Amino acid sequence: MKAMVYERYGPPEALELREVDKPVPEDDAVLARVHAASVNPLDWHFLTGTPYLTRFMLGLRAPKEQRLGVDFAGTVEAVGRDVDHVEPGDEVFGGRHGAFADYVAAKDAVVRKPVGVSFEDAAATPIAGVTALQGLRDKGAVQAGQKVLVNGASGGVGTFAVQLARIFGAEVTAVCSPHNVETARFLGADRVIDYTKEDFTRSGARYDLLLDIVGNHSWTECRRVLVDGGRYVMVGGPKTNRLIGPLGMAARRQLVSTIGSRRAIKFLAKLNRDDLGYLAGLIADGSVNPVIDRRYGLAETPEAVGYVGAGHARGKVVIAV
Repeated sequence: MKAMVYERYGPPEALELREVDKPVPEDDAVLARVHAASVNPLDWHFLTGTPYLTRFMLGLRAPKEQRLGVDFAGTVEAVGRDVDHVEPGDEVFGGRHGAFADYVAAKDAVVRKPVGVSFEDAAATPIAGVTALQGLRDKGAVQAGQKVLVNGASGGVGTFAVQLARIFGAEVTAVCSPHNVETARFLGADRVIDYTKEDFTRSGARYDLLLDIVGNHSWTECRRVLVDGGRYVMVGGPKTNRLIGPLGMAARRQLVSTIGSRRAIKFLAKLNRDDLGYLAGLIADGSVNPVIDRRYGLAETPEAVGYVGAGHARGKVVIAV
């Protein structure tokens, strides 16, 4: 089968399309024929080996795992003997490392794709959708009637977050570039701030929850837009520190926020069947619509990863396999 492989950390050109062995599913795994995958900033970080601190996990000199991609949607070809939630022939979506390939062997994070939902929409959902869901619901403890601000509302996580916050009954303010104002309104934002014209930290407005996907303001600036007891959930951050990335910023904000009533929280999403199933239901009934910016073929994956890594994507970038 064909798969995107990288043997060294580097730019998108380090990715090569090669023939590799087809995976054999373990007892608790599902072998799926991939029809679509999607690119996340995570893929860019894995490819470049940045921040460098992550190489202690990924491999110091070269990547231990030479396959790339997580989000996928496809058709089940075989299942291990311990798998009972899907069966051969089912159309599914989920997450598993090595998804930029003809086949992927996935374990727990796989659910049935709703009838009528395209493979592309399903593949666009796992990491971005689950990150937005867990950031709002689990870390942000969002409640109906609260005011939520999404800083970075036009990216993969942000487009899901705007829609999910509305579903939870919040009043949503979206911060994005002028090119994405109409998209944010279409997704249901009650108010949209064009960051080139207005600084949300100086508007005088106050929010119960700030979901920060950009990390382009200081903690002092973010803190002053939160109500007493408000929560700041940091999903992403700037790439300027190649050694530790946004981890240092997150740690400092969490430490400083222990004084006072406003809390800073940093987290990494964990894919699981329950949350994927919840999102599947919302997509099936039209409550949530994945936003797809561009589509690429499998051989064009390097270009797709480079596009996402440069921070240009509006919504999700999909790979057709």
